[in-house]
Amino acid sequence: MSRTEREQEAAAFSLEQFSRLARERLDPAVWDFLAGGAGDERTLAANTAAFDAVRLRPAVLTGVAEPELATKILGRAWAAPVAVAPMAYQALADPEGELATVRAAGAAGLPVVVSTFASRTFADLAAEASAPLWLQVYCLRDRAATLRMVERAERAGFEALVLTVDAPRLGRRLRDLRNGFRLPDGLAPANLDPDGSGGAAYAVPAEHARAEFEPALDWSVVGRMRAATDLPILVKGVLTGEDAGRAVAAGVDGVIVSNHGGRQLDGAPAALTALPEVVAAVGGACPVLMDGGVRRGTDVLAALALGAQAVLVGRPVLYALAAGGEPALARAFRLLADELADAMVLTGTASVSAVPASLLAAPSGPDAAAERRAPAPAAHGADLHKSILHSSVADPVMDTMNFLNEIAARYPDAVSFAPGRPYDGFFDTDQITGHLNRYIDHLSEGGESPAAIRDALFQYGPTAGRIRGIVADALRKDEGIDVAPESVVVTVGCQEAMLLTLRALFSGPRDVLLVSSPCYVGITGAALLLDIEVVPVAERPIGLSHRDVEAKVREVEARGGRVRALYVIPDHSNPSGVTMPAGERRALLDLAAREDLLVLEDSPYRLVSLGEQVPTLKSMDEDRRVVYLGSFSKTVFPGARVGFAVADQVVVDDAGATGLLADELTRIKSMVTVNTAALSQAVVAGAILGADGRVADLNRRTSAYYGNALRTTLDRLEQCFPPAERERLGVEWNAPTGGFFLSMHVPFLADNAALARSAEEFGVIWTPMSYFYPEGGGERTIRLSVSYLSDRDIEVGVERLSRFVRAEQGDR
Repeated sequence: MSRTEREQEAAAFSLEQFSRLARERLDPAVWDFLAGGAGDERTLAANTAAFDAVRLRPAVLTGVAEPELATKILGRAWAAPVAVAPMAYQALADPEGELATVRAAGAAGLPVVVSTFASRTFADLAAEASAPLWLQVYCLRDRAATLRMVERAERAGFEALVLTVDAPRLGRRLRDLRNGFRLPDGLAPANLDPDGSGGAAYAVPAEHARAEFEPALDWSVVGRMRAATDLPILVKGVLTGEDAGRAVAAGVDGVIVSNHGGRQLDGAPAALTALPEVVAAVGGACPVLMDGGVRRGTDVLAALALGAQAVLVGRPVLYALAAGGEPALARAFRLLADELADAMVLTGTASVSAVPASLLAAPSGPDAAAERRAPAPAAHGADLHKSILHSSVADPVMDTMNFLNEIAARYPDAVSFAPGRPYDGFFDTDQITGHLNRYIDHLSEGGESPAAIRDALFQYGPTAGRIRGIVADALRKDEGIDVAPESVVVTVGCQEAMLLTLRALFSGPRDVLLVSSPCYVGITGAALLLDIEVVPVAERPIGLSHRDVEAKVREVEARGGRVRALYVIPDHSNPSGVTMPAGERRALLDLAAREDLLVLEDSPYRLVSLGEQVPTLKSMDEDRRVVYLGSFSKTVFPGARVGFAVADQVVVDDAGATGLLADELTRIKSMVTVNTAALSQAVVAGAILGADGRVADLNRRTSAYYGNALRTTLDRLEQCFPPAERERLGVEWNAPTGGFFLSMHVPFLADNAALARSAEEFGVIWTPMSYFYPEGGGERTIRLSVSYLSDRDIEVGVERLSRFVRAEQGDR
């Protein structure tokens, strides 16, 4: 039969039939080598048996017709959650070997993990590739040879390294021993050094492993590899939660559950069986993939339900390649995708980014029955009933961030408009040492001795902070806030500044804190912990109105209370994104003076927003009515967790002695956090000094990025919800002038259940605005945060959001 006839025949076969066809057409010894894979017979049997035991739960009338197969791994889009596993010597299956695999996978939009023992050069493969290529790395005794191989792959455009960690000892391949299998003459690795490490002299692969593989690897290999390349590093061969935790601690970019190293110990788990334990141990820190026994689309779905983000497929690729070359392999990829889509429709699964564990039927058999009968752990004498704890621990506001984090971890491939965190694309680890050295130079130039500098970095330091002068100078240059360094208290993030200020100002049950509604949960949560009554003032489209604030003051006074302070985010507020105009700010300061109350101003988004900003309340404060709460988390270094409070109000004691409110905050801080970490202060100070004290100059690029992200979001909303469609659906949103957030009204109850549906079925996450209303409200409004997303993420996310909104309205 001619090659063309073989390919035409193979084009009509199913995935299972490719195996039979390949077996008929290959030499028996070659068939045994390819079918045996990288492990031994027990490995193969354990992996296939695990999938055979899986039962998927069907679902009917779900409305799912065209499920979303696309996913994103390490920032790259895949057409389906499937990659080609690393397989050596593919020329044994077809003369084109890896070239045919790379071309067919590229046409299907699927990545290929290229084996260390590929018989085609990296450059040749890259020239044919139209989807990502990753390199599987076996570490050789000759470390320099390993690094040269990695360098060749990186130059060719490979995008990641898959470090195989369950080698160096390949398993006892009984089939090969029975057959006396040897590689054909001339078939050798094309990408290893030919002089001593190329494997040309090793016709038996297991002999090559024993002779050339590094025998005593430990976790330091990740660091060595990281120092040699900028490519992401995944480890392949993890089967336990303990090793998964070590991998995360080592800083890997992904974990691949696999038992192909051939050390299938008696009782060792199949890859699918080990998957849930590894997923739990990784805890969303990086993607988890699985390799071992995947033969059909239902296997892919089962692995996703157990927590994998994607799978690697090996033997079906080789079988199709042997059965009919590149055309048959292209059909195999289509069949795999079609089977996955069919399984998703039949289980009511709308997207591969949201496959629930409940899709799998409960285990059956005697072991499962015993597990179901196992008693719950007994209570111990020291167990506490929640009713005896402070009431704040049971308040829903304390669980809002936890729920969002849980949703994000459960659906890691969803586009998330939830986190109000800075974009990390502008951070570089080298900046840390640069900032630190600059601060050390600053101390030295200021006359500090080496001993004093050592003390400034290693010791606790003054409670009020070591960098108060630098903070005060930056406030003067950036914001026109002219205060003495003594009025500044450096805190552990702005959250501590809020806590200290509330504790100092609120002394009795009559004292009331006014806040906007909606309001940032950090301040309401802090008030809850301190048993401070919070009274909301409804926010208008322009922010808080001084007239509404005054009306609330009268209401509180009428029932015998006293408004002690008002908390406000006047610029690009969290959560709504609104900005208070200058006239309202002046009127609010006048009201504070008349009513003898303080204003707690929190403005973290000003210096990361484009354009001229309205002056801060503190810069307009002539009567010391404003306590300014600040943070460098959005502007300089989120991980340093450095904030501050400017509290220049005069405090008079019974003897007539005076001090500053900052002194009182410092006394409280000494009993809470003692001081703010010296290294955190040093790094932040070094960054500010590098910009000549102007934090705004540090943020020109980031401000432009956030401004573009906001414009892209607003433009995309306009495209996905044209005016007539907005009116029909009852959808509208505001258009902030800066910051991270905007708010969007939707025509349905936007609660946690809706958020879970959005994440699971449509792959998009947002924040319910009801979280931010102290006394209820916002049930049909959502918050969208744009700061952490790329343009592509925003485009995809808004499109998914539009589909979700329409689906909630019945427009499926």
